[in-house]
Formats: sequence, structure tokens, C-alpha cells
Amino acid sequence: MGGDAAEAALAVGSLAGTPVTNGPRYRRPHMRNRWLILTALALSVLALAAPSAALGAVERTVSVEATATVKVPNDSASFGLGVSLTRGSRGAALQAVSAKLNRVIAAVQAIPGVGDGDVKTGRVSVDRIGRSRYRASEGIGVTLHEPSKAGELVQAAIGAGATGVRGPSYFVGDTESAYATALGAAFQKAKAKATTLAAQAGATLGQALTINEGGKAEIIPFEDKAAAAPTTGCGTSPQPAPGPLAERAASDVCAPAPPTKPGVSTVTATVGVIFALQ
Repeated sequence: MGGDAAEAALAVGSLAGTPVTNGPRYRRPHMRNRWLILTALALSVLALAAPSAALGAVERTVSVEATATVKVPNDSASFGLGVSLTRGSRGAALQAVSAKLNRVIAAVQAIPGVGDGDVKTGRVSVDRIGRSRYRASEGIGVTLHEPSKAGELVQAAIGAGATGVRGPSYFVGDTESAYATALGAAFQKAKAKATTLAAQAGATLGQALTINEGGKAEIIPFEDKAAAAPTTGCGTSPQPAPGPLAERAASDVCAPAPPTKPGVSTVTATVGVIFALQ
């Protein structure tokens, strides 16, 4: 028997009150049984102690969830602009609408914040409205990345010949940056909640162990009803011959730009965080 085994046998033999010299040589059978029983008992005690030690090593944590809603300035605006004209034939109506719509497109593309890819043409229609009268219509969609220029864009479009204007509709173009702001606010809110809970438990807050993003980004446009001061100025579209129609056209071209205000949108984010307790 090796040294460790001999020491174990000596220890167990001592517990049993039986001298052991060179291993478990038993003089009586019942002494051997006692030795086996004591060995099993010692192993049972060790087995019961192991889970207790493991439980003592479990890290204390606190799990919280928080939702934050922040207001983000709108950085873009969308418009619908259209031209509708009546002429004596389909061809004449289409030609007149096409010429005027090209002037409208050139006018809005001259506005800061409107690029080449920010103008999209829409559906073309021609309708007969009488025996020899036809109305042609075509529209465009415009995205403006400098929403403070919204009034100027409307003024320029009407001055160039737009007969219909829809918008502006303000929104957040840089959604990733806006959502990141909301996520940061949600995390700070979760940390504040966890700090309060930790104090109630007689502990201090440790590092974040896990962070889970909850749900999807929620961005809702919110229009501020307050209006900015109107601006003035005149368009550059050609003037018709003198007369009542010329006066009305001049009034459209030189009308003040309508007041506009981009406002803000609300962005909502949710996070779940598990913090360690110290």
C-alpha cells in the first residue's frame, strides 16, 4: 500500500479504535465492517460540503429593463409637387405639362439640400374633360435634406409653374444616429434603476455583465405647431403677356414663402441589462 493509502488507513483505524500498523489487517470481521462504515460516512460528509462551497461562490446580480424616449430634430422633409394643364389636344396638354414640370424640377434642384437623386417623377395622366379639351397632369416627389429651406422650396416650385403642392412632411433621415441616442439614454436609465435596487439590497453596483437590445427602433414624427417667421422673395419664371392672368402669375411668383418649422421626432429604444452586485 502507498504512503497516502497508508496514512488514510491509519486515520480511519484511529477513528475505529483499532491500531493499524501496516495496512488494514483486521483481527475480527466486525472491526472490518466498522472501518468500511466510517469510510463511507467520511465520504458522505465531503459530498455534502461540496455543494455548500459552490453555492457560496455564486455571483450576485441584478437584472433590469428600461425604455427611453428622446426627441430628435427632424433633418429631412418630403414634398409632392404637380403640374396640371388643360389644352385643346392630348399632345398639346402633355407638351405643356412636360415643359413646365422641367422648369419646376430645375427650380427645386437649385435649392440647397436637394441633390440629383432627391427628385423622383410620378404618374402621368391625360383626361378628356370636354369635346375638345384635355387635361394632362404629372407630379414629382422631392426630398429636402435642409428642412429649414422648406418654405423657399415651395416658393420656388410655385414660381416655376407648379399647380399643386403637398407637404412638407418632416422626418429623421439619419435613423441610425437617432436610435443610438435613444439606446444610450435607455442604458443610463437601466443603470439608475439597478443602482437603486443594489442600494436596497445593501450592495453596490458592479459592471454590466450582459446587455440585450429589446424590440426595434420606434421613430414617430412630431410636428411643432409653432411657426417660423415667413421669408420673402420672388421666383424667376418667365412673365406672361400683360393682363389679368399676368397679374395673377406675378402674384404667385412673388408671394412670400410659407412659414415652416421642422419640429422634432420621438425615438424610443429598450434595453435589458444584468449588473454584478458587490
